[in-house]
Amino acid sequence: MQSPLFSHTEQQTQDRYAIQNPQLLRVSLTGHDDILARKGAMVAYQGLMDFDGEYQSQGQRRARANTGEGLDLMRVSGQGTVYLANLAQYIHVVDVDREGMTVDSAYVLALDSSLHTEVIAVDSQYGISGSGKYQLNISGSGKVALMTSGQPLMMQVTPEKYVNADADAIVAWSSSLRVQMQAQTHSSGVFRRRGNTGEGWELSFLGQGFALVQPSEVMPPQNAQIGQGARAQFGMGQQGSHGQNQNNAWN
Repeated sequence: MQSPLFSHTEQQTQDRYAIQNPQLLRVSLTGHDDILARKGAMVAYQGLMDFDGEYQSQGQRRARANTGEGLDLMRVSGQGTVYLANLAQYIHVVDVDREGMTVDSAYVLALDSSLHTEVIAVDSQYGISGSGKYQLNISGSGKVALMTSGQPLMMQVTPEKYVNADADAIVAWSSSLRVQMQAQTHSSGVFRRRGNTGEGWELSFLGQGFALVQPSEVMPPQNAQIGQGARAQFGMGQQGSHGQNQNNAWN
């Protein structure tokens, strides 16, 4: 059998995390280095691998129930290679260091089990679509695989040059940054998803670090019928568009 498909063979690399292609992650395990991956993200594996549901402490379950933010993870262990993907989204591997990283949990594909995660409150008066009132803080030393809809933009933040980003497009940022959430428009229509300008809520980042933005917004087209009630129609709350779109399926 012959086909151009045979050019898409596995990457030969010694790296533990490797991008097999822009939408597929390859992780090598040696039996002593478990990883945590998004539930259902495994698409193939080789070797002796074990997949198990990850235990959540009472505090983690309480935080998830109260904020809607958190990770649904499985523990991957064993010796071999596992391939991970989610909705053909673009995958990026990030080294987390002492600075830490804040991210929407919807964009996390996998991470080292040695990293610590904690739900934190972001400066936001309303838990609306995109980056809302609560986010996930990742700290420690290790790697995280993030997902974006399309190729992202990494923006440097310095004391002389702060960055503003659409709350629906921001993916992650340095935990050391100061964050403020504000409305782009000053009209009375701000409670609609986009107000009168076509733009709505934005995050302002100040300090020294980075902000990662994707070329897509998690909301469906305006006036899409998702959820129930007025708050859901405008993207707010657990029944809103963001709450119903945990896999960031719209792009």
